Amino acid sequence: MTDDPELVAGGMTGDPELIAGATAFEPAEELVAAGYAWEMADAPWLHHALGLADLAHCVELADRAILPERARGPLLGALLDLAAMPAEAVGYDPRCGEPYAARERLLLARIGDDAGWLRAGRTRREAVRTAFRIRVRGQILDLVDAACALAATLADQAERHLATLMPDYTYLQQAQPTTFGHYLLSFADPVLRDAVRLAAEFGHVNASPAGSGAANGSPILDDRDATARALGFDHAIAHTRDAMWQTDPFTHVLAAATSLLLTQDKLAEDLEIFASAEFGFVEPAEAYSRPSVAMPHKRNPYALTVVRGSAGVMVGRLTGLTAVTKTPSARSDNLIYLYGELPRALDLAHRVTRLTTGVVRTIEADAARMRAALATGRTQAADLAELLMLRFHADYRTAHRVVQHALRHGAALDAEAIARAATEVAGARWSLDDAELRESLTPEALVGSRTALGGAAPSAVTPMIERVREQAAGLSADAAARRAAVHAAEEAIRARAMSLGREAP
Repeated sequence: MTDDPELVAGGMTGDPELIAGATAFEPAEELVAAGYAWEMADAPWLHHALGLADLAHCVELADRAILPERARGPLLGALLDLAAMPAEAVGYDPRCGEPYAARERLLLARIGDDAGWLRAGRTRREAVRTAFRIRVRGQILDLVDAACALAATLADQAERHLATLMPDYTYLQQAQPTTFGHYLLSFADPVLRDAVRLAAEFGHVNASPAGSGAANGSPILDDRDATARALGFDHAIAHTRDAMWQTDPFTHVLAAATSLLLTQDKLAEDLEIFASAEFGFVEPAEAYSRPSVAMPHKRNPYALTVVRGSAGVMVGRLTGLTAVTKTPSARSDNLIYLYGELPRALDLAHRVTRLTTGVVRTIEADAARMRAALATGRTQAADLAELLMLRFHADYRTAHRVVQHALRHGAALDAEAIARAATEVAGARWSLDDAELRESLTPEALVGSRTALGGAAPSAVTPMIERVREQAAGLSADAAARRAAVHAAEEAIRARAMSLGREAP
């Protein structure tokens, strides 16, 4: 945006009176401030994609001999110049309306009425809808990559801490013994599930609305699948009205991105507690912390605050999107607020996921402090109840009550405490050997006994680590292949536009 009376776009210069003269009236100042300024603020997010959408449309018009030869060179040349400029150089001005209108006025100022051929068979809505999908599809693939990198990093740290014993917590109360590796790996599968969801939604987003006309198709652009493939879309959206007005794929993309950050929020909130002096389990790297300006002894885990706050922002944006799309069908407010908000949200999700990956990669665990914490709790209690159940053929509820009684009336869960509790609760003295209790109820023994699928024993965690790595690598490779296909199509459009421009008389 610029307040300069002259609109300058590289080699494009226009008199604002001439440019405004392309419309029958001037928009009200209040409409510019509250409406067009909002939309124009989204122009940097859509600028590159608008350039591609315009070039592809112009190429199709030329290939179908709809665009006259005399207009081909000027229009393609102007579009190629515009596509090569950074958004800030274009001078998108809200006084001209929304981004499509601003671009059209710049083209009019440079090549005159030949700019009008860009409207043939296409509405402004179609142009921006197409550009929006071009922008978002790349961001989805970037976020899939970032999620896969986070999952792989969690797997790496889990492998490093296969034997680092710690208490597991529910309600912030010690529950049972586990390892830091098993704990960290519990976040990898939720991350990968959201990566899978994002990859699935890519298929819905990477579908083309081009050729939809106002909403019921165009009689001059009738091969919509070919139009779609030319821009790297998988296919054209089948129903033209749906193509113009659908919002559900974007809701699902934002929901998956928000879910991805909510998983990171859970980890960040835990790590913030574990990094406190009261726990002292972990220490974030200095590069992800911030010193207190008043208290020399404090380093605050600032990166974790960013993760937590960003998750809240994502929840707000998802709520805002669902509120805006709750309208009758075929309403522009379904989408005009989405053009910038969704790219901003996906950009935030991508940056924060990379941040979380850095935190996890560099965090240090105090194994001794974690192991010592197990001595202060009674994390062996549930396993002791199971031992009593099996040894004395009692139902688990009764065994649970025996252990609970022993905990309430004794300082230690030794053989004598269990025998007294069993006498009072079950009416029989259950005799155990102290040496057996010490050996079978150590944290090492209890963790080592969790060998079933998903358990905390190293023998159970190791195959999970390998599965996470394989799935992350596969998803990332698929995203790379899709990105390469899209890039090839986009480059082909540019090459075809340049070729047609050179051939023009």
